[in-house]
Amino acid sequence: MAAALLGTFVMTLDALIVNVTLPAIGRGLGGGMTGLQWVVDGYTLMFAALLLSAGSVTDKVGARRAFGAGLAVFVAASAICGLAPNLAVLVAARLVQGAGAAVVVPASLAVIREAFPDSVRRARAVSVWAMAGSAGAAAGPVAGGLLSQADWRMIFFVNVPVGLAALLLLACTARSQRRPAPFDWAGQIAAVVAIGAVTYGAIEAGAAGFGRPRVLVAFALALVAGPVFLTAQARGAHPMVPPELLRSRTVRVAAAAGFAINVGFYGMIFLFSLYLQQNRGLSALAAGLAFVPMTVLTAFVSRASAWLAVRFGPRVPVVTGLLVMSAGLAVLGLVPVSVPVWTLVALMVPVGAGGSLALPSVTALLLDRVPAARAGTASGVLNASRQLGGALAVAAFGALVADAGDFHDGLRTSLLAAALLVLSATAAGLLLRPAGTN
Repeated sequence: MAAALLGTFVMTLDALIVNVTLPAIGRGLGGGMTGLQWVVDGYTLMFAALLLSAGSVTDKVGARRAFGAGLAVFVAASAICGLAPNLAVLVAARLVQGAGAAVVVPASLAVIREAFPDSVRRARAVSVWAMAGSAGAAAGPVAGGLLSQADWRMIFFVNVPVGLAALLLLACTARSQRRPAPFDWAGQIAAVVAIGAVTYGAIEAGAAGFGRPRVLVAFALALVAGPVFLTAQARGAHPMVPPELLRSRTVRVAAAAGFAINVGFYGMIFLFSLYLQQNRGLSALAAGLAFVPMTVLTAFVSRASAWLAVRFGPRVPVVTGLLVMSAGLAVLGLVPVSVPVWTLVALMVPVGAGGSLALPSVTALLLDRVPAARAGTASGVLNASRQLGGALAVAAFGALVADAGDFHDGLRTSLLAAALLVLSATAAGLLLRPAGTN
């Protein structure tokens, strides 16, 4: 459990610690909005693209072995990020970081699934796991602001000791069961192409326009690769996502909710990290501190989510959390441009609180409804949808603010679009079935 918590903490920390340091990275290595988007999305892109197969690999090689290998890759790539001499090397290392993180996250949930066979204890363990992610989210912006005062490179070096500590803890755990099976090459390649192409297209559209040939080719590739992936899963001999998982209502609802939550949460943090520094004149440290009330509260709300799910069923925290998050995003998108910064800080709180109320219940419900042998694959599906939501939010919202004549116009459009998406996921949450069904 301790190893899983540290792994989750450092993955979430890394996803958020970068945002407030983007202006400093831009000054140090160059690159406009497109380059800064790739610093963020290089990580989330590979995270999302490899999560599906990483979940399957976790089930095949064992959670302990997969967790250790992914964490070792992540630690090595973090050191390279800190030493990067230019933006190209930094983005390449971020891609490798994302690949390592893609293995760690489903493996950490599979480790918890093995350690807690009882569903009630497992729900509580997942809420603690979510709190570790919330702690990483809380620490990320502040740590990024503090470390960037010395050197932005320190935000990557901080991952090394935390990752090594998790590896030492993992060495003390028992071996996990293995379920060897051939690798789904067709499905994995199609997933990487589809997710990579749509993310590239969204980022480049903001810089070059939607009518440019390379943007159109990217979206065309995504449209072709998507059906190829679904066909490979439906007809392949060894699909990385078995068709029965794709047919499960719980899996589909969990994926939709996870996607929407990350669009709202990570999209908002990306936008306000830039807005508070570039448009309101805050320092990196002050911008990081602005996220503290929201991110600190998420740790407490995550704990309450498990209690509400046990007492009232999973639909109550899921639907309530999504409604609160949608309302928070809508209000942020509608406030006047002259509103004080402290008001923006307060209005961010419902966004984080709503997401942290819904996500633990979605995750616990998913692990409860799938067989133990499919825990890694199912968690891979959930986290792939979440990371894809975060990657597309940064790509699409970055394109909107870059294309708009005024940053605030793009900010407003992005937040209102996210609010509508989260609201639509709320309707999906109403489809969650009682225990005993899938």
